[in-house]
Amino acid sequence: MPHTPSPRRIRAAHTADTVTVYQAFPPEIAGPAAAEGRFPDAFERDRMTWIKPSFLWTMHRSDWGRSPGQERVLALEISREGFDWALERAVLSAYTGRVHESRAAWKRELRQSPVRVQWDPERDLALRPLDHRAIQVGLRGEAVRRYADEWILRIRDVTGLAGRVRLERDPALLPVETAYPLNAAVAARLGAATD
Repeated sequence: MPHTPSPRRIRAAHTADTVTVYQAFPPEIAGPAAAEGRFPDAFERDRMTWIKPSFLWTMHRSDWGRSPGQERVLALEISREGFDWALERAVLSAYTGRVHESRAAWKRELRQSPVRVQWDPERDLALRPLDHRAIQVGLRGEAVRRYADEWILRIRDVTGLAGRVRLERDPALLPVETAYPLNAAVAARLGAATD
């Protein structure tokens, strides 16, 4: 019997030191970022930016890198230390009774936190929704600054890979995304599974 993934489990390409996240940008941001390994001045640090460990969810969100303003897909290797910092401070973007003490407490946390998280249906190779969820991590304020200036270790342009996966639909082309370890406190904060 095939294994059914936990509904809310972070899956990512990761090593002992890094986590790969994806973002899609217009060429004027993605080109210099991939060439220089850091975001150019055109990257807006004063707005929320969403990072996604799921390659296929990023393909869904950017229509395989074909949506206006999302024509180039970047794979950003960031430090696990930074990713964990974000998760430890994250607040769910929607109130959840089993996670939050009260709606008022959730609203207060949401206003104060530089990180928010939402869970969206993971996608298959045809970009159809699956039963389990993919995480998106929204960064603002201090979190965006840390992300852009401290956490990023390597940036690769994977737009070509996006196009190839779209045409060939070969699962062997996909980045290998495995369960990302969470401690119990962070898992509880995110409404995530730890098994």
